[in-house]
Amino acid sequence: MKLTMTMTLATSAVLLAAACSAPDLPRRQAEVAEAGARVMPFDLDATTHVFEKVESGGVQSVVADSDDAVQIELVRAHLLEEAQRFARGDFHDPAMIHGEDMAGLHELVMGHERLSVTYRDVARGGEIRYISQDPALVDAIHRWFDAQLVDHGEHAQAHH
Repeated sequence: MKLTMTMTLATSAVLLAAACSAPDLPRRQAEVAEAGARVMPFDLDATTHVFEKVESGGVQSVVADSDDAVQIELVRAHLLEEAQRFARGDFHDPAMIHGEDMAGLHELVMGHERLSVTYRDVARGGEIRYISQDPALVDAIHRWFDAQLVDHGEHAQAHH
């Protein structure tokens, strides 16, 4: 059983690595950036998405790459609105950008009542914190963050 699980995890890692280096990835990232520009009011080229996985969920922030007050306000207003929507189980905007079958998305929608979603301002932007005591939802958050990192490409980074 342990060997089967190890092999499954190893196979999954190889498949994910292959998908990330696939020739279609640049096209996928361009499509996501185009869809994101329709949903997110701030300039993707002037901001950075940062995803930090934590034991109880994750922290997603968007920060302006400079002290541009307009971009900072656009980021903050958007993330505040999104956090309010996510807390109600409304993940329509990420589905519009990344697709309905995005990793972790279905679980977050269905489990939103077991998910705490809060917003706060940070230097040059804002952050949304996702916290759950449910290990399956924490896993869904982590998979959702991984998918966003791949899809947003140069517009995103993982916080270590």
